[in-house]
Amino acid sequence: MAAVIGWRPFCRCSATPAWTLTSPRTAPPRRKAGEHDLRLPPMNRHLPRLAVLALPAALFVSLSATYFLMPSFAASAADKADAAAQRPALTVTVDVPRRDSLPLRLSANGDIAAWQEASIGAGVADLRLTEVRVNVGDVVKAGQVLAVFDEETVRIDLAQAQAAVAEAEAAVAEAAANAQRARELQESGALSRQLITQYLTAERTAQARLASASAAADAQALRLKRTRVLAPDDGVISARSATVGAVNAMGTELFRMVRRGRLEWRAALTSAELGKVAAGTGVTLTLPSGEQVAGAVRMVAPTVDTQSRSGLVYVDIPRPGGARAGMFARGEFQLGASEGMTLPQQAVVVREAFSYVFRVGDDGRVSQLKVRTGRRVGERVEVLEGLPAEARVAVVGAGFLNDGDLVRVAEAPAPAAVPAAR
Repeated sequence: MAAVIGWRPFCRCSATPAWTLTSPRTAPPRRKAGEHDLRLPPMNRHLPRLAVLALPAALFVSLSATYFLMPSFAASAADKADAAAQRPALTVTVDVPRRDSLPLRLSANGDIAAWQEASIGAGVADLRLTEVRVNVGDVVKAGQVLAVFDEETVRIDLAQAQAAVAEAEAAVAEAAANAQRARELQESGALSRQLITQYLTAERTAQARLASASAAADAQALRLKRTRVLAPDDGVISARSATVGAVNAMGTELFRMVRRGRLEWRAALTSAELGKVAAGTGVTLTLPSGEQVAGAVRMVAPTVDTQSRSGLVYVDIPRPGGARAGMFARGEFQLGASEGMTLPQQAVVVREAFSYVFRVGDDGRVSQLKVRTGRRVGERVEVLEGLPAEARVAVVGAGFLNDGDLVRVAEAPAPAAVPAAR
């Protein structure tokens, strides 16, 4: 007799399972008083068997649906990936290299110095400085009084010298009269030859003493003149060491002056660069403040330093503007002009200290090219090597591209003209 699945309640006090095999002829156990019958009704006793049989069928149906629908899902994902891959990464403008006339310039560094600096010193010794009339930065004219020494002592000395001159003049007059009488009596023999010689000698001696006294007087007059320190030329006072009340020795420097306020730039060039410049070559200087001033080469040094192998080029600055002696400045020598292949500066991307451009192909994809740049004029930069002359290059948006990106090309604005080289 076949066994059927029967259901029996689980007992909390034993580990007897809820499902057991029972025989149809087995009589159900007797219920005790107050106990309810928890067995399934007759019509629901076969539900567990149906559930067990339906589970594999449902699993089979699910696997079949997955098998037939998976290729369509995979094809849809591949189509979406292809569509995303074909979408342009960026809209850019393109340009082609063009040949422009670019200025030839030679850059150099150097110091700004005075064209000529005059040292103004004391012309007298052992005199007290009583007045200083100028200070650093003052513009002075030739002959202007800069300082004054005490002249009282010098005036006294001058008076003594002038008195000695008067005395010598009187002695000369007396000696001349005696000599004249001796000459008149020389033929008569009234005076001895020796006495006549003494009179004539006394005349020449008196004249010599007069000359000496006059020279002493002139020296004192010159000393009196030098008690006033005068500017030797037009210029600007660049240094002052004069102090009121000081007693200076002869030649002690009191002031330093830039003659005529004229400055020059002294550029250091290598031996190879010296041959590229000549007298009259134009120069543009850039001061530390950013101000630019114009100059011209005055002279190229005839020698080269044996240690640094560089020579100096002296550049006159006719209108210094904000330039000051002692400043460091950068300059560019204007050597003419030459043609070169240029691109807009936006097209050149600097990455890891190298310059790159992005060439746009016919299929809209870009390729990264490494280039070497040169001169820059306005908004354009010279490309020396690494780029074909007929290549189309991304301009606006080039900084956001990578090698192999797909781009959309937009209309570019009219290019700006490069200023003519001077």
